[in-house]
Amino acid sequence: MTDFDIAVVGAGIVGTSCALWSAMRGHRVVLIDPAEPGSGTSSGNACTLATYGCLPVNDPSVLTGLPRLLWGRDSPVSISWGHALSHPGWMLSFLANCRAARSREIAGHLAALLSHADAGLNPLIAEAGAEDLVVARGQITVWSTPEGAKGAERGLALRRSLGVTVEDLTPEEALGLEPGLALPVERAVLYREARHVRDPEELVRRLHARFAALGGATLAARVSATRADHALVRIDAGGDTLTAGRAVIAAGAFSGAIRGGGAERMPLGTERGYHLLFADEAGRLTRPVGWAEGGFYGVPMAKGLRFAGTVEIAGLGAPPNARRLAWMQRKAAEFVGPLPAPTSTWLGYRPTMPDSLPVIGQSPSSGRILHAFGHQHLGLTLGGITGRIVADMAEGRSPNVVLDAVRPDRRFA
Repeated sequence: MTDFDIAVVGAGIVGTSCALWSAMRGHRVVLIDPAEPGSGTSSGNACTLATYGCLPVNDPSVLTGLPRLLWGRDSPVSISWGHALSHPGWMLSFLANCRAARSREIAGHLAALLSHADAGLNPLIAEAGAEDLVVARGQITVWSTPEGAKGAERGLALRRSLGVTVEDLTPEEALGLEPGLALPVERAVLYREARHVRDPEELVRRLHARFAALGGATLAARVSATRADHALVRIDAGGDTLTAGRAVIAAGAFSGAIRGGGAERMPLGTERGYHLLFADEAGRLTRPVGWAEGGFYGVPMAKGLRFAGTVEIAGLGAPPNARRLAWMQRKAAEFVGPLPAPTSTWLGYRPTMPDSLPVIGQSPSSGRILHAFGHQHLGLTLGGITGRIVADMAEGRSPNVVLDAVRPDRRFA
């Protein structure tokens, strides 16, 4: 007999959702992570349940703007040239997925998965008694320049064609809803169905507390390897070895460091994201507001006003980019007016495949090992449905979600 039915590696929103869904089904589950549940990348995101977020980072504009992305300093997207040179395979695959037709195809796959997001997360919120953490006020995106407003048309049309409800706002309507905005508004849209979480770290804590109440075990250890045979999986964690009928690798950007489960052979990259927190400024906004040209959101949350976002493609081990934090601070003041010094700053690691699609399904190395990582900007939004899918697959069920586009054995370019 194994120690557990299912061992989940990684206690962020995705891993904790996998663990809770499985525990709700009555399985013996262990959740393994060296850090406290929810304290990693899941803690610092933009707090938004972005069911509209189907447009990938792989956009055709990346191809035309590549020199600026490599060497410019005034862009919400940056690519470390040193990282690009040392990871040419990943970069070439990423750029291949920026072709217009492929980018549209990726958007379609993301939209299909996002259409199931609430059905995966809402039952967990209810199970954990976390309804008080979720705010249903929609999300507004604004463009501050005529060029940006005009350039938005293609993406908005694509979102609409994929079933996303987009409401156009006049600049006056946008400023009426969010009078704390200081920048000029050329164009604005409202995603009325979007919600946000007042404290994503607390959400994961509540999910974990319910998991524990259902009998789930938690092991504070780093998993170094998994070894599967026809009967079970052995998991090497913190100098000990435990056994499980199934293992789920859901360690985000760190999944590739786990040997033996197939994740180490995947082209898993890292989009580094930053945030600034202003503890006493939450009243500036009433809901998440995205500034398209700035590439980040302003979000009122329990801890204050958080500005989160931008994309920096660089290595896990690179130090925080002080220029990026300074750039965000300048832009935040343009966004909502003068601000005090930030209470805190943060750097997190979004796990990103070169096609901006997550990896969900059986590892090519063994059907007893399931992959659940690579959710890039959408971990908070897609964590719940990923957990439900993983619980289905662990039980040998066919999920009611088409998963061909996110299979671990797919082509990435």
